[in-house]
Amino acid sequence: MTRKDRKRVAIAGAGNVGRSIAAELIENGHEVTLLERELRALKTRSVPGATWVQADACELSALEDAGLQNFDVVIAATGDDKANLVVSLLAKTEFGVRRVVARVNHPKNEWLFSEAWGVDVAVSTPRMLTALVEEAVSVGDLVRLMRFMQGQASLVELTLAADSPLAGQRIGDVPLPPDSALVAILREGRVVLPAPEGTLEGGDEVLAVASTPEVEAELARLLAGEPGEPSEVLDIAATAAVDGGESSGDPASGAFRHQD
Repeated sequence: MTRKDRKRVAIAGAGNVGRSIAAELIENGHEVTLLERELRALKTRSVPGATWVQADACELSALEDAGLQNFDVVIAATGDDKANLVVSLLAKTEFGVRRVVARVNHPKNEWLFSEAWGVDVAVSTPRMLTALVEEAVSVGDLVRLMRFMQGQASLVELTLAADSPLAGQRIGDVPLPPDSALVAILREGRVVLPAPEGTLEGGDEVLAVASTPEVEAELARLLAGEPGEPSEVLDIAATAAVDGGESSGDPASGAFRHQD
């Protein structure tokens, strides 16, 4: 990794999730600082390559002391959705951090994790685990893996059925919707780059990016090989309200729960 590629990353929350992320980032050559409020959670030996700071990441003064404005990325990884939203908002609005990633502990709170709260990418483990089950039995259904908060783009996945009309077709000839792109193909345990001269095969797990929900729906119809109405999109990283609720921007209106 070049110096240009190396990022300074601050992680709020040094629980199992925060420490695991820190260890992975350090292994990949990044500079990591862990912010943890509880003294008992400062397990410095568990991630010796990180800088450890005892601080409440929801306090503006604590973030100022940590020099948050000097970080490239902030990850809000606590087990409390309220805390993660506060950290995200402060990081983006007070310190101008370019990229803010937030952990969502409970799916009912996902609608709050948006640009309005400073979140660029929201990661919901419950949603992802649910989708792994759905995806395993849903050949031909488009699965939304992640939605990027800057804009409406999303990362989606679909497993081509053995009898898909696209099986055997040259990738360069696939009529992809505008503002969409194939990112990778998983085939028999290998990652295949979707070169124009390559072909799609039944059983391929196709990863793609769609710029809007409308493009996503077109992509679902195309990859499912069905004319007319688009196939259902299984959402594992929804940013809209669960059960039809609308975002008001008021944290008190959400159903917050704490995840240990």
